[in-house]
Amino acid sequence: MSTHPLTASDPLTTDTAEHAAAKTKRRNLFAIFAVALAGLGLLYWGYVHFIASRYVSTENAYVGANVAQVTPLVGGPVREVLVDDAQQVKRGDVLVRLDDTDARLALARAEAELSLTERRVRGLVATDSGLGAQVTARAADQARAEARLVAARADLAKAKIDLDRREALAASGSVSGDELTSARNAYSTATANLKVAQAENAQARANRTSALGSRDANRALIADVAPDANPEVLAARAARDQARVDLERTVVRAPVDGIVSRRQVQVGQRVQAGATMMVVVPVQAAFVDANFKEGQLARVKPGQRVTLTSDLYGEGVEYHGRVIGFSGGTGAAFAVVPAQNATGNWIKVVQRLPVRMTLDPKELAAHPLRVGLSMSATVNLSN
Repeated sequence: MSTHPLTASDPLTTDTAEHAAAKTKRRNLFAIFAVALAGLGLLYWGYVHFIASRYVSTENAYVGANVAQVTPLVGGPVREVLVDDAQQVKRGDVLVRLDDTDARLALARAEAELSLTERRVRGLVATDSGLGAQVTARAADQARAEARLVAARADLAKAKIDLDRREALAASGSVSGDELTSARNAYSTATANLKVAQAENAQARANRTSALGSRDANRALIADVAPDANPEVLAARAARDQARVDLERTVVRAPVDGIVSRRQVQVGQRVQAGATMMVVVPVQAAFVDANFKEGQLARVKPGQRVTLTSDLYGEGVEYHGRVIGFSGGTGAAFAVVPAQNATGNWIKVVQRLPVRMTLDPKELAAHPLRVGLSMSATVNLSN
């Protein structure tokens, strides 16, 4: 059997060449894929290390605001309700009017009491001079009583001498019985007059002391102050002012700019002081509470810039703000029924800590938000 040399056109040679070419091509493709994969890995590492590590994000964020409770400061029946839910109000706008009949009567009564008190104090001032004159008169009465007491003592001494003299002469018969009897009667009369004079003197002294007490008591009520600054007048004026304030409070006004929500008051309803009638939500001063995982917060600090988006407007509308600060505890710590780990069956759960963030007022005015809406927040850690 004879053999023939292989040529370029031989089928075996062609298959071998194609197989080698395909193998080379596969090797090249694998090499390209490996290089591409390594490049993607390098790009991903660079993104994570240089870009993504500069940000922390969460979708667990919600719009909040310091909601203003609208409560009456005085009780009474509701006469008029001027707003309804979803209505925009400005600070000072009238929301509710209460029946003010009782408040007006109370104000009139307080004004009358103030006028009466002012007149009474002016009367005390005028009475002071009269009481001073009474003290002078009682002093004169006491002086006269003391003079009569001295005279009564002198009369008693004279009657005693006359009686002793006649009693000494009566034994010798030099003095008649009638004369002795007269002397004895004069002595008894002088003794009685002395007792009367002593009583009158004591009464005059007591009258003067009473007059002094009345004058001093009156002066204590008006001493060192003008009638308008008298404590009684000040108390009555304060009561009048309180009644006037209570009358003004029958008109309930909006405490802040915002949106009326949760209206619970109706015309004719009798409300008590402190009862919630509605709330006003200051949407123009809304903020965001973002609940980050505890492992995300190592580099977060107040003042860092924040970018936020709302599910309401989508990612095409961005809000910008800054981190204000951190809550004092996690949501679990402030839960009504906090988690307890006393049984020993404990599983570690990653906690979330609320982080409060501001919003740009201009952006908020352009795209208003409402309390409770979902937000996505991204904090720039490089600030």
